[in-house]
Amino acid sequence: MDVIGISCFYHDSSACLVRDGKIIAAAQEERFSRQKNTDAFPIEALNYCSQEGNLIFEDVDAFGYFEKPYLKFSRVLIEHINQFPFSLSSFLRTMPQWMESRLLLPMVIHEELSTEAPIHFFKHHLSHAASAFLPSPFEEAAIMTCDGVGEWTSMTLGHGQGNDIKINKEIVYPDSLGLLYTTFTIYLGFHAHGGEGKTMGLAAYGTPSYLSQMEKVIKVFPDGSFRLNQEYFSYRRGKKMWNEKFERLFGPARKYEEPWQQRHYDIGASLQTVVEKIFILSARAQQKKTGSKNLCLAGGVTLNCVANAKILEETDFQNIFVQPAAGDAGGSIGSALYISNTLYREPRHHMDHSFLGPEFSEYEILKAIKQHRFENYVKLDEHELLARAADCIAQNKTLGWFQGRMEFGPRALGGRSILANPCSPEMKDILNLKIKKREAFRPFAPMVLKERCHEYFNLNIDSPYMLLAPQVRPDKQAVLPAITHNDGTARVQTIGDTEHPLLRKLILEFEKRSGVPVLLNTSFNRNGEPVVCKPMHAMDCFLNTNLDAMAIGPYWLEKKT
Repeated sequence: MDVIGISCFYHDSSACLVRDGKIIAAAQEERFSRQKNTDAFPIEALNYCSQEGNLIFEDVDAFGYFEKPYLKFSRVLIEHINQFPFSLSSFLRTMPQWMESRLLLPMVIHEELSTEAPIHFFKHHLSHAASAFLPSPFEEAAIMTCDGVGEWTSMTLGHGQGNDIKINKEIVYPDSLGLLYTTFTIYLGFHAHGGEGKTMGLAAYGTPSYLSQMEKVIKVFPDGSFRLNQEYFSYRRGKKMWNEKFERLFGPARKYEEPWQQRHYDIGASLQTVVEKIFILSARAQQKKTGSKNLCLAGGVTLNCVANAKILEETDFQNIFVQPAAGDAGGSIGSALYISNTLYREPRHHMDHSFLGPEFSEYEILKAIKQHRFENYVKLDEHELLARAADCIAQNKTLGWFQGRMEFGPRALGGRSILANPCSPEMKDILNLKIKKREAFRPFAPMVLKERCHEYFNLNIDSPYMLLAPQVRPDKQAVLPAITHNDGTARVQTIGDTEHPLLRKLILEFEKRSGVPVLLNTSFNRNGEPVVCKPMHAMDCFLNTNLDAMAIGPYWLEKKT
């Protein structure tokens, strides 16, 4: 049975193909359109999925959509009516979008894809829960989802058993941890749906000295549930997220590119403390209710890898699975798997890697090199390629790494990565200022051999998708200065035996030269752009940044000194 899942019209549009209960292909539309976080109908991602599955859309047995549009529209309409006349501008801005496509989604899908296959619609947070539990390695597990808002729900707690999922608790709009986090993200001068990770990185440079102010805007209960004090917010009226009373409490908002003040760091740290508290209390309550030792997480807020690691440290859960596209992009996986595994009872398959995107032939790679008229390249066998790459990194040079299938989700995990030496004290500034051209406080992630992880990090479970940020062991922080964040944490990616054999061999080659089985990893892209997908994108990024070299398929490219 072939099922296609779709997520679109809000942010991070994506598509996914599931065949006989197993994920065959998945990709975000932004990687093809080059419009970061695009909400467009994911026609190119859908075309990729059909090509990867060697099928046409008429062959698809069913389509899944990650939300219930009419239920979401009821919230939008009710809120506009309740907040009138303040919501008028928002009403006039959003209603055409609903009338043109969102309320006509079945028609849009059937017309765009020329198919009459049935379409199943699922609640937003059920799609999140399905995307977390159904591809997990657990026969049973507690489930927690948390984001801005779906139809009405912003957070759920539930339990998965076999092929079934039960949601037993919901927190609903306007109470939302995701909207709280986005409010502070914009307040601190970042953009929504992309800047939240910056807020998390910023928090490590402050102290939580604004907790008394936080207690006025959000009340947290012993079971992890919470309530936002709407006296401080204006997002229900369709204007900016906060109001004047909010600024009297925290001070004036930081404007984009305005100099940083210590209070900005401290506000970020205080917000992070609140998120961690809610995660820990909610997880404890759910562990007590279910008795499970396993926890599955999904929703945009669960991309907060520092808070995820705190759950491991502060609760009785022994295993955590966070699906790599934990945000809305993962809704396509959840809706497709729910049809396949739950509705049609097809067997579940553990998602053991995230390399679900397109792969390109040697011919396509060489064509991109020649079209860019780059002459300093050579084709190498695997041994030579790995040796040059390891030498390059050991010599404190930066390497673009374009190999195999593209990753699904926001993290580069070794298919479309920039790799560097984690032992170099200067490397963090080199990458932030000269290549990525982003804020100096932004951290970089380590990739480490799975069996050696415990030697360098306080982590005893796998972290294949870079969604746990444990402490770097104190005796290793000086060894790995480029990946150790200001608070002593690192966003760890563990590399096992099967998910990326070539990358594992590269880490072993680097260990021969450095004595360290760790590489620094960051996404292969320029600031403000999606991660590269095609060879042409990689060539553009390589030639328009200060990257020293690139390993793209079997070809080695190096800029002349």
